[in-house]
Amino acid sequence: MNHSANYNTTTPLAERSRPLALKDFIGHEYITGDGKLIKSAMDSARIFSIIFWGGPGSGKTTLAKIISESSGVESFFLSAISSGVADVRKVLDIGKKNRVSGMQTILFLDEIHRFNKAQQDAVLGAVESGDVVLIGATTENPSFSVISPLLSRVRVIKLSNHSDKDLLAIMANALDRDQVINRDTVVFDEGVRERIAALSGGDARRMLNILETAFYLSKDGKISMEILKDAMESSLLYYDRAGDRHYDTISAFIKSMRGSDPDAAVYYLAKMLIAGEDPEFIARRMIIFASEDVGNASPHALPIAVASLTAVQNIGMPESEIILSQCAVFLASSPKSNASYLAIVKAKETAGQSNYEIPMHIRNAPTGLMKKMGYGRDYKYPHDHEGHFVEDSYLPAEIKDQKFYSPSEEGSEKGILERLRRLWPGRY
Repeated sequence: MNHSANYNTTTPLAERSRPLALKDFIGHEYITGDGKLIKSAMDSARIFSIIFWGGPGSGKTTLAKIISESSGVESFFLSAISSGVADVRKVLDIGKKNRVSGMQTILFLDEIHRFNKAQQDAVLGAVESGDVVLIGATTENPSFSVISPLLSRVRVIKLSNHSDKDLLAIMANALDRDQVINRDTVVFDEGVRERIAALSGGDARRMLNILETAFYLSKDGKISMEILKDAMESSLLYYDRAGDRHYDTISAFIKSMRGSDPDAAVYYLAKMLIAGEDPEFIARRMIIFASEDVGNASPHALPIAVASLTAVQNIGMPESEIILSQCAVFLASSPKSNASYLAIVKAKETAGQSNYEIPMHIRNAPTGLMKKMGYGRDYKYPHDHEGHFVEDSYLPAEIKDQKFYSPSEEGSEKGILERLRRLWPGRY
């Protein structure tokens, strides 16, 4: 089969099948449907500054181009990766001239989060004066990557990942419109379409790239599960180790362990490992979790987590994923207590308020002079008493009745609570 068919296929399928009008755009009906924000703005010709925030392939650039085309105004598309302040200033100068003539100018900045503060400052004045209408696109949380003055002058619209249903509709649309990869040239084995959508992680561009790769690997246009596997081999799940996906996934991992759901924990662990996350980073987070969330409810958790990090450092991948899985499942399945974490939070708060004097009887007395001054006087050595305990005062007098550690009744910590109640009946 001649896949080229006198057609320029150097342009990727995702670009060839990009919709040019809002009526052909699939997904995000909450902003593109009748009466919704984008549709209403386009119908009324009131274009305002926007930052589209969403994952790759969620439709940010497509929506920007549709808005630009529908508005009929002069538009400039720049990428923050390849464009500098000089490029932006050229557009701003054009925008200023257009505004004097009563015309709007659209400046589209792709990956606006890659612009530093000075570069974003250059855009701020033009947006404020109305010289340009800014449409930005970012995969990063704009709260952290866009300067506050600029953020306050634009509307931030969060684009969610496409559902599998939307992805299948986008695929069908591409097969209806493309001259090379279409219903006459492609045959799918049962379940392959659904599998392509599922593997795309809500990213329409990724889905179409997978489809295109599988098509050319197939030679005859018949796409089987085996062909699909080959098409996927060189492509990892989207996961930005410096961005939101990184933080969202590790957050989901931690919260799943905290929620005592080992199945969810190991799922998010798998996502991180497939995406190439540093296994030592995962192990270190589990060490923190072992103290912060498991604590004395299961005292073995911390040494197990520490041993996991040591093992990961010595073993390496891929075998380390077994070690990480064992630790994650153990932590998720363990009884939980954050009492130790809360204790240090409360103690730091109190310790930072005033510099209370340490009681004299528990101070160190290394010299004769200090002993004469009362350092260490009347200290009761617990090991000289029955049960290796003697009731005494250890906190400064001003806070002698303060309690920072409140043991839970979970796991091993219940035994700690019972002992402390026996030793300090008035406190616990």
